[in-house]
Amino acid sequence: MTVKRQKKERKPLIINAFAMLTPILQSNTFAVPENQAHLYNSLDYWIELAKLLEKGKFNALFLADVLGPYDVYKSGGTPNNSNLGPVALSGAQWPINEPSAYISAMAAVTKNLSFAITFATISEAPYHFARRLATLDHLTKGRIGWNIVSSYLNTACKNLLNGEPLPDHDVRYDKTQEYLEIVYQLFLSSWADDAVKLDKIKRVYTDPEKIREINFEGEHYKVPGPFICEPNPYQRIPAILQAGASTKGLEFAAKNAESIFINGTTPQGLKSKVDKLTTLLEKYGRKREDVKLVQLATIITAPTHEEAIAKLEHYKKYTDLDGAQALFGGWTGIDLDNYDYEEELDQVESNAVRSMAEMMTKPFPGDPPNLKKTRKYIAEKLAIGGSGIVFVGTPQEIADEIEEFIDISTIDGFNFCYAVMPGSFENIVNLIIPELQKRGLVWKDYPKTENLTFRENIFGLGDGTFDPTYLKPNHPAYNLRWLEGESKEEFEKKFERTLKENFSK
Repeated sequence: MTVKRQKKERKPLIINAFAMLTPILQSNTFAVPENQAHLYNSLDYWIELAKLLEKGKFNALFLADVLGPYDVYKSGGTPNNSNLGPVALSGAQWPINEPSAYISAMAAVTKNLSFAITFATISEAPYHFARRLATLDHLTKGRIGWNIVSSYLNTACKNLLNGEPLPDHDVRYDKTQEYLEIVYQLFLSSWADDAVKLDKIKRVYTDPEKIREINFEGEHYKVPGPFICEPNPYQRIPAILQAGASTKGLEFAAKNAESIFINGTTPQGLKSKVDKLTTLLEKYGRKREDVKLVQLATIITAPTHEEAIAKLEHYKKYTDLDGAQALFGGWTGIDLDNYDYEEELDQVESNAVRSMAEMMTKPFPGDPPNLKKTRKYIAEKLAIGGSGIVFVGTPQEIADEIEEFIDISTIDGFNFCYAVMPGSFENIVNLIIPELQKRGLVWKDYPKTENLTFRENIFGLGDGTFDPTYLKPNHPAYNLRWLEGESKEEFEKKFERTLKENFSK
């Protein structure tokens, strides 16, 4: 039954699609007959998805990524404690393609949909990655955001760090901060806004006096520059996104992020994370409204409640519980096969995604009374919807739940994942979005006909007091930008002052 809620003024939510270049992302439903996720290798598959999302007025397509298999589950006694069997059988984030290769094709068939690319800072040299990021942002006219992760998989480290083990959780974030500062400086401090002249009469493409080396020397990296790519006139630097929710991750996010993928199994628990983050933002002179927070959710809907429940039960018949437990092992480093099905797991620790381990194994605000977080609970919880929440019901029922969730948690939007492809997103676009639009929770149309940058997509067009395509004025990297008309000497003074005030150890 739909609960009558008091009508109140609403602001449009951020609505992203959450996907991955792999058969299974969060719901272990590869075997559902109508699921087409195995077509992830097809460019047409992604082109049609991008068109569908723009039709539904989605803000962005958020592409997840990992660089190794989840091999922890049932790995006891195997060589190097590795077992690929569960993910190979289920398709749980294995195999997986590189996401940036698909973005240009999707951008070519859309005008306003933005694209968030996940990239781990252990993967390649920051100079090399910055060029790829800049190229994508140029080709999409400023529709790119970078979701920064520090990595959490030993399997990735084995192949990328010459066999070295996964560094300690906090060390990874320290190194990631340095990596990000290099990217800031390459994008903002190496070229002046007006460096490119395109003067064919004087035969001047770029004024060499408007380019400088960054000469970055840190504990982990040494990058002299200059940057190899010219400034993007649409968006000076891609939007900065972040997906960690541990104490160290929230600290990193409070300093740097413009949007955060924050996750909780209950709105009350999520609100506790929001409150903690708000306090950290104040530490860095930033405000809650300077950062957009989005929660992972999967929607299973149908015109009637009975049909929605039947759809859920249909999916459950095909879920792979081993695949679900393999995902948990990859996220946390915890092999659930070491525990009995009814054994509570509130004492386990993790060096991988700490926030995930805590949320899934320890008491969380808003949990039902006497909830026992056993191996069985985790396997069934992750089988559909993965680490996020699951909304099941009619469009009206789900819209009610969404309203209640945002009222309690105070988040700004959702990363909607899928149970089946493309059916889950078709249902969201055709059933859920119209209901949310009626309630003022989704905009009726994009605020521009084309070339809406990533920042404009999540923050709007602004009120004329600041550049809506650039970092907010209280962001620590704001004054790292070499402005038009600023001499090299003037900029050097500002640059050194900004480093001392915002980035000194």
